[in-house]
Amino acid sequence: MAVYFDHRIEAPESSNVPSQLSWHSAFPVLAVASSSPTSGGSVDIYLQQGEYVESCHLERLHQPTMLRWHPTKPVLALGWENGEVMLLTHPSGDQSVFPSTHTACITLLEWSSFGSRLVTGDQTGALAVWKVDARGRLQGNHLVKHEYNKPLTCCIFRPDSPGDDVAKLARASVSGDENALDMFSWKGAPLKMGPQEGLGFYVSTADGKVHSVDEHFKSLTLLSVEGAIKKLLYLVKRDALAVITETLMLSQYTLGPEGGAQEFMKVKLSSKTGQKVDLVWTENSLLITATGEHVVRLWDLERDDNYALTLDETMGFEKGEIINCVAYCAGKETLAAGTSHGRIAIWRMVEQPGSSRGDTKAQWKLQTPTEIGGNVIQLQWGSSLSLLAANNSHTVLILCEHVMSAHFSQQVAAVQLTPTQLSITRFATGVHLALQADTHIKGVCVTKDSVTVWSGNQVTVYELSGTDLRNTGSFPCDSHVVAVHDENLYTVEPNRVQIRTPQGTVKQLLTFSKAEGNPVLLSVCQSYLVVGTDTAHIRVFDLSRRDAKAHCSAKNLPEQIANLGALRSVKCNANGSQVSILISQVNGRPDHKVYFYDVEMDTVTHFDFFIGRPSSGISQHDESERQQCQGTDLSGRCPVSQFWDECEPRLFVCETVAIGSECPSTSFLDTMDVSVVTLFCTQEHGLLLQDSYPKPSGLQTLLAMDVPYYYFSCKPGETDPGSVEISATLAPPNQTQPSTGPASPLPYMVSRRALRDFVGLENCEKATRDAMLNFSFYLTIGDMDEAFKSIKLIKSKAVWENMARMCVKTRRLDVARVCLGNMGNARAAKALKEAEAEPEPEAQVAMLAIQLSMLEDAEKLYKSCQRYDLLNSFYQASGQWKQALETAENQDRIHLRTTYYNYAKYLESTGEKSLALTFYENSDTHRVEVPRMLQDDTTSLEIYVNKMKDKNIYKWWAQYLESQSDMDSALRFYERAQDYLSLVRVQCYMGNIQKASEIANNTGDRAASYHLARHYEGHDDIKQAVHFYTRAQAYNNAIRLCKENGLDDQLMNLALLSNPEDMMEAACYYEEKGTHMDRAVALYHKAGYVSKALELAFATQQFSALQLIAEDLNENSDPALLERCSDFFITHSQYEKAVELLVAAKKYNQALELCVTQNLTITEELAEKMTVTDSKDLSEDARKELLESIADCCMRQGNYHLATKKYTQAGNKLKAMRALLKSGDTEKIVFFANVSRQKELFIMAANYLQSLDWRKNPEILKTIIGFYTKGRAPDLLAGFYEACAQVEIDDYQNYEKALDALTEAFKCLSKAKDSTGQQEVKLTDMQHKINLIKKFVHARRLYAEDAGEAARLCEALLEEPELDPAVRIGDAFGFLVEYHCQQGNFQVAYRKLEELQKLLPSQNVKFYVSQASLEALQKEMGVPMDRGDSRQSVKEDDEVEEELNLS
Repeated sequence: MAVYFDHRIEAPESSNVPSQLSWHSAFPVLAVASSSPTSGGSVDIYLQQGEYVESCHLERLHQPTMLRWHPTKPVLALGWENGEVMLLTHPSGDQSVFPSTHTACITLLEWSSFGSRLVTGDQTGALAVWKVDARGRLQGNHLVKHEYNKPLTCCIFRPDSPGDDVAKLARASVSGDENALDMFSWKGAPLKMGPQEGLGFYVSTADGKVHSVDEHFKSLTLLSVEGAIKKLLYLVKRDALAVITETLMLSQYTLGPEGGAQEFMKVKLSSKTGQKVDLVWTENSLLITATGEHVVRLWDLERDDNYALTLDETMGFEKGEIINCVAYCAGKETLAAGTSHGRIAIWRMVEQPGSSRGDTKAQWKLQTPTEIGGNVIQLQWGSSLSLLAANNSHTVLILCEHVMSAHFSQQVAAVQLTPTQLSITRFATGVHLALQADTHIKGVCVTKDSVTVWSGNQVTVYELSGTDLRNTGSFPCDSHVVAVHDENLYTVEPNRVQIRTPQGTVKQLLTFSKAEGNPVLLSVCQSYLVVGTDTAHIRVFDLSRRDAKAHCSAKNLPEQIANLGALRSVKCNANGSQVSILISQVNGRPDHKVYFYDVEMDTVTHFDFFIGRPSSGISQHDESERQQCQGTDLSGRCPVSQFWDECEPRLFVCETVAIGSECPSTSFLDTMDVSVVTLFCTQEHGLLLQDSYPKPSGLQTLLAMDVPYYYFSCKPGETDPGSVEISATLAPPNQTQPSTGPASPLPYMVSRRALRDFVGLENCEKATRDAMLNFSFYLTIGDMDEAFKSIKLIKSKAVWENMARMCVKTRRLDVARVCLGNMGNARAAKALKEAEAEPEPEAQVAMLAIQLSMLEDAEKLYKSCQRYDLLNSFYQASGQWKQALETAENQDRIHLRTTYYNYAKYLESTGEKSLALTFYENSDTHRVEVPRMLQDDTTSLEIYVNKMKDKNIYKWWAQYLESQSDMDSALRFYERAQDYLSLVRVQCYMGNIQKASEIANNTGDRAASYHLARHYEGHDDIKQAVHFYTRAQAYNNAIRLCKENGLDDQLMNLALLSNPEDMMEAACYYEEKGTHMDRAVALYHKAGYVSKALELAFATQQFSALQLIAEDLNENSDPALLERCSDFFITHSQYEKAVELLVAAKKYNQALELCVTQNLTITEELAEKMTVTDSKDLSEDARKELLESIADCCMRQGNYHLATKKYTQAGNKLKAMRALLKSGDTEKIVFFANVSRQKELFIMAANYLQSLDWRKNPEILKTIIGFYTKGRAPDLLAGFYEACAQVEIDDYQNYEKALDALTEAFKCLSKAKDSTGQQEVKLTDMQHKINLIKKFVHARRLYAEDAGEAARLCEALLEEPELDPAVRIGDAFGFLVEYHCQQGNFQVAYRKLEELQKLLPSQNVKFYVSQASLEALQKEMGVPMDRGDSRQSVKEDDEVEEELNLS
């Protein structure tokens, strides 16, 4: 909470009543205009505490009408009643008078956003625009002047334009945008970096017109409204203009790109007629008005919402008090309003956790008012967020905001109420006092016997005894911080701390070196003083002796803490061993860590609230699940205040807020998200989390911790429902001390809350308190032996119960069992034992919490472990039905109907039957529960039955009517319920058998038919009884009646419809009777007794039945029976069925023999059945023999693939390959050879592939070569290569490839083993062929270079013996014929041709000589050539090149 110190301005005696005031937007200077109807007016400037600036005094015979500060420079623009305009500079007092442009009262003064333009306007409608330089000096005459001929009322400049985005332009330039590239070059206009000042503006006149003036000063009329315009507003987000008239008519206009305006909203604002209206416009589009009422009205133009804020009489306002003026501070989100009774009401925006800006959850919070007297007619916030200027019709007061002073020590608490008043509470005696000081109170420090206050220039000490406060000393001192210990006061001045008496006498000086800096922070705990300096050094002093002694050397914290800007708070513990520090970072933001300096170890550690964990160097002994869970709750926070317990040196407490709420101002005090965190801090165990809980509502801020209580200051006007208040004893009314206030009741400003471990033990003795602290500490570190040792002597059940409650927080169920045992709470112990079956530890702890009546904790635990089923049960058991229903509907839908049912039962028990009825319906139990609930109210029940139209409810109601002997009505409702059994039952009861039969026949209802059949049987109507038993599918009863009454014909049909047992009984009946044996066989077969059916069929020679039975036989049937049936089928020439039965009987050889003898085709299915997989049936050899026999049979039948499969299963791959070769399936042959990987199979496959057209299929060629290679048959491969060579010569005349093939054949033959002795002969013959082909190839290659030599070589080749078939004679002669034709020797060519024809008379020469050469010979020699059949030549380009494996 904040208090406001009021500083009255030091106005000169000659000044008159203030009429206007204006704060500079950047500097803490205030301009005040005063006026008098007789003596004219004056303008003065004051500093932030009201100090008068004599050099800036201005007086005129005319009254000042307008004040406007330059936006950035300390230059004030003034407008006077006579039309004079001038500039006044602070602090020099320089004056610049504008040229005489205006002749009437100045009504407009408006600066542009950067201050380069000033718009002036007067009562006659004259408007001028002036240029001002960067220093705030006027530049020449006006730039333009417009005459509007009507009084000017308002002026606003257009908002600044954002300027060019350089990064975006650069990216566009790189992407090739020429326009963007030009903007970077000298061709385009210079880039506009940063926001550009808006020089256009809008101006309004008293006749309701708004004119637009652009940056070139061209004016045009934009819009017109009715009445004079009071305010112009610009809505930046909507790019719209809002106009408010004197009659408070609000109109909003959208602005077009070419200067047009279109109205889109018009509304009348609420106001009180005849009153002055004050309007405030905020940056977030909030319009705030004060219209002389007791409320402030707010319109949110962005969200089209409005609401009002009222004065609260309980806060000190009076009835009939009206609001004259308003002012809004955007930086603090604070609204101030001045009232007619001299009070300033202040509202702060307080946001609920989880709400966003502008959310309806965000609300204005009214603060304690500040009284300044008079009638407040004008308010304005200053450049500093803590300055507010107020005009109360007599003078101007500057209100300076200060954080409320408060202090607690030695069971005495003091809290500031007003700038000069304190509320003092002595908890030891229960006394509540008020202290009224003579000066503003900027700080307070209390001890058990004294209260010390200081104002920044004076320190005053009051003695506290009983119910009296007595001033014991006052002395001037400009120390901004004071500490007190016993009779000593500690004040600061540069580089030292002064130790004074209460009268101000300096007893001792504690000096600090220049490096250590100036003391700025003081804190006393027990007998230790810690001092923090402006250079972030700390020193600790021992105050237990007469003189203060240094407890440790100065510690330079920047060496240990990175990014340290300044110290915010330093505190020491009760024995001086630990100092806790809060700091601000270099950028000014509060650090989210609490640092701890260990005096003895000279080390610095910390607890980081951003991650919710201590520093890694701190020992965390067996961190429990509670700490792991709560650590997440502590993350993302920042500490704002800190305290050590006054007696327990291990216990530390701090307040934390969510990051983002930790601004240096007091706004964090108003936030709802404040947590109080307690830690144990020791050398051995480091920092251990003891407790963390949200600050209770109604409490302002933490003051201190003194076991067993936390102490909080209270919010004004609010009470803390969970606090333990003391009985107040006010100072006596006749008290005469001027320092104390009146005896009127004061609000309680301090509240105390018990620590978690001391709830219920607030008044325990010191021994118990110490034992509880030790127990909590050892429990936190996990040392159970020491924890139990510390409390073993405690006998109080209250203490044990409190420790059990502590176990809920720490989640130590083992400790809780001991506590429950000492409490003697058997029921809780049993419930805890049963809860151990739950897998989640939180669910077990929740049951403990329930047994200890800690319902809120149980609820949180169930939610944390997401056991919504248990949470639902908990809500139901605790009567929280609304939460139970919400949980069931959202998270526990599996128990939704159960929850509805339980809630309906609860409502029924409370008498709310109409609501219970609804929830019975929701739970889908209304068919039973609602009639039961309403059975005593038959009228309501009948209405409900007819309304619901539910069959089950109709049935219930019909049964009720039947019980009341109302049979006709019962029949009607049974019929609606479609309960045909009940209809038949009642009809039978009433003797309407015919009607009952119709119902049973028409509906086919089995239950109704059964009941009717029983009725007919009872009356010996067997035929009808059998009929309705059959409709009811009660076949056993129908069969029974047929057997008893000899109805054999119906018996067969009924038995076939019934179950096997009934079929068996019927078959036995027929067999015993000796008639209808075919029916007996069929029934035995249908019932599954196949052997019995076969035996009876063979005995009675029923062959047709035997065939039907045999179809159901399989391998699971009796082998002997199968064989007997197969013989029967063989006898009757049904061989296929006989084979199937023999196979089922596992007589495979007989089945196979039958297939061979009868030439039965063996299908794959039959072959698979004959393939034995179980070694128990046949030995391995017999199995292979059987498989080969099957395969042989398949071979004979031409089923080669199946034969291959069976040979393979028998392991005879050679026969399998032979079978596959017979099938001619090339793909499978290749696959089988590759899989088998046997030489013989490779050779067989290769031999087979040679029979195919391997010349046209290169893949087959490669496969043949590969298989011969894998089969290790080089002689066969050589023969294949030789065949390839001959094909190349005969078909393609390609001697080059033939040579390559013969070369490979020679290589392969060389590798072959000589088993016959003919290998050398073959090699010699092959080598001779190779040589001949080489010569011919050489001659053909030489032809292009030396044709004559090539022809000579060819002639020589023809002389070689055995030339053909190595080189065909025709090819050699053809070569020579071609040569001589090319040379023009046609005679020689013709002779060679004749010689060829003699050697090869049976062949066509066109095979060897080209058509062109033959035509040339015919032409030259004149001899006709025998054309014959020409051989199609294959172009060389179209030849299929075969890549032979030459490796």
